[in-house]
Amino acid sequence: MALRISSNLGLRLLQESSIGFLAPVANAANTQIVRHRRTKHWNPKWKLFRRLKVMKVELPNYNENLDDLSEEEMRKRLKKQGLLPPRPWNERQYFVHATGSVFEPYVPPEGDGKISPITRQGAIQSLRFLEKKTKTMMAIRKVRQYEEDFDIPDFCLEASKIYIKMHTLLAEKNKDDLIEVVTERAMPEVIHNVENKTIRWRFIKDIELPRVVHARCTNIITNENMFAQLTVRFHTQQSLAIYDRFGRLMYGSEILAKDVLEYVVFEKHISNTYGTWRIHAKIIPDWLPAKEPAAATFIKKAEKPEEPEKAELVEVPKASTADSKDSSTPTLAAA
Repeated sequence: MALRISSNLGLRLLQESSIGFLAPVANAANTQIVRHRRTKHWNPKWKLFRRLKVMKVELPNYNENLDDLSEEEMRKRLKKQGLLPPRPWNERQYFVHATGSVFEPYVPPEGDGKISPITRQGAIQSLRFLEKKTKTMMAIRKVRQYEEDFDIPDFCLEASKIYIKMHTLLAEKNKDDLIEVVTERAMPEVIHNVENKTIRWRFIKDIELPRVVHARCTNIITNENMFAQLTVRFHTQQSLAIYDRFGRLMYGSEILAKDVLEYVVFEKHISNTYGTWRIHAKIIPDWLPAKEPAAATFIKKAEKPEEPEKAELVEVPKASTADSKDSSTPTLAAA
């Protein structure tokens, strides 16, 4: 208590001494001490405009339960805020980059690649090819409406490069670059069952030059969204060898070359300026016999060793009175 009284007295003495010290100077100069606001502009000319620069924003009440509002109140609130009423469905943008199937697939003639065009069967095949050529020419004309420089021989060379690149990337298991030459529909079929396997593929030569045997165009969703599919006949010589995860040969040979006849479908989104030709499918005719599946390898389970039979004690029946002494003792016999 004494300490508090002494501190109050000290403060009063300091205040009185300061006033007394400044009193002669203040009276002599006839001045008055005034406090000024340093945040206030010295020119009040633009005071109104500075006030109008500040906009009062009504913050939304996030704690309000909107389910309690009626439809009329909700409509008024949305109209006041300049918002459109929400739609009852969700729309998502999607882009069709490839079709899901082969439209009007080409049917290869039976015995193609083995029958000479001079024979009767070869002449029949050539006649059927001419009958189907009308729709093919109409489809190629449709492609030229979007690509003025489209030429069949140039396309066949490009298709051959895409064909070789696709098999090379598949052997290297380069899935990132493989999607550039294969459509989304063919991608699962191409990479199916290639895990844990080593593929050795080599292109040797062309037995016959690749040629376009079938062409079709169709629209998806709208008439302006056009897709083109061209079927190319490849008659080549290749070598293929597939090894399993243990390095054992499952299929083919790296030394033996075989003649391969394939019908590959190429597709392009011709309505898209940046569309490219990609492999879409391979046509396998119904008359072609099924190939034997490759032999799969598995880890052989270790056989359990057979346990030896346990010996049991068996009592031998009494044979005679002479052996009465020995009959009482048990003998060891195998069960």
